[in-house]
Amino acid sequence: RTAVVGASGYSGGELLRLIDTHPTLEVGALVAGGNAGRRLGELHPQLVSMADQMLLDASAPELGDAELVFLALPHGATPQVVANLNPEAKVVDIGADYRLADPADWQRWYGDAHPGTWPYGLPELPGARAQIAGSRKVANPGCYATAVQLAFAPLLAAGLIESTDLVVVAGSGTSGAGRSLAPAQLASEVMGDLTAYKVGGTHRHIGEIRQTLRALAGTDVTLSFTPLLIPMPRGILATCTARLKPGVGGAAPRAAFARYDDEPFVTVLPEGQLPHTAATWGSNSAHVQVVADSDPGRAVVLVALDNLGKGAAGQAIQNANLMLGLPETTGLPRNGVAP
Repeated sequence: RTAVVGASGYSGGELLRLIDTHPTLEVGALVAGGNAGRRLGELHPQLVSMADQMLLDASAPELGDAELVFLALPHGATPQVVANLNPEAKVVDIGADYRLADPADWQRWYGDAHPGTWPYGLPELPGARAQIAGSRKVANPGCYATAVQLAFAPLLAAGLIESTDLVVVAGSGTSGAGRSLAPAQLASEVMGDLTAYKVGGTHRHIGEIRQTLRALAGTDVTLSFTPLLIPMPRGILATCTARLKPGVGGAAPRAAFARYDDEPFVTVLPEGQLPHTAATWGSNSAHVQVVADSDPGRAVVLVALDNLGKGAAGQAIQNANLMLGLPETTGLPRNGVAP
């Protein structure tokens, strides 16, 4: 029995689409505080198989019956809900509340009391699978963070790049900002336009990216991150570059990505083929390409993924599969839906 808290949002809707065809998960309580009392189909007309299910308030007793709970709430809202769950339930939090281990980091990026830390749910990181599988509660990574960590992890683990010179320019579709009404997200503001936002090291995902990359590098990292708002509903394309260490070049950067050869949801594309966001839409896949740019002596890694798939709901179900002892790929599409 699977509950979704935050069912009216984009990630909540994508979770329900995937849960509906999952062979083991059964849709249970659907919670959407501000929309409690409304039919799911009013907010997610694409979910015809469960359109008549009513949305509940977080205090609804049905939530306590859930054996698995997905939380898709803004930061700060999750701890109150967690306190009211069945203590035996397995929980995956798509929000930010439990991603950061250091209270000082949390204070810097979010500014309020640190709620605690759960195991970090990016299965492709070294040692992560076993930790996720043995946990009852898991913190799902952010969408940008997933793309950037997949890009840099092999290079840092192999000791091929300078950890003090990491640069990322990444664009996301508008669904990455959530469903709340904001003037900057209106179609008339976004269509036909391309803009950067949260420039100068102010995007909150930097905290969790640095936390992971520090652990892989064994030392501190310096990251310049510039996010872009792309006029499309979903998808992320991240261009991640790093200075190669002296003497590193040629085939070495690409060879480091052989660590993904057996990963079901990370595809390193053939040489010369570049990632496209549309090719990942509706899937839990990340498409990766890496090249060595010999003139400036930098590695360039491109990562495309669906911010609502591998960047949120799909990855949450991947983590839940591990927690439940199921095959990791259960109920998750590897193929996109382009065009």
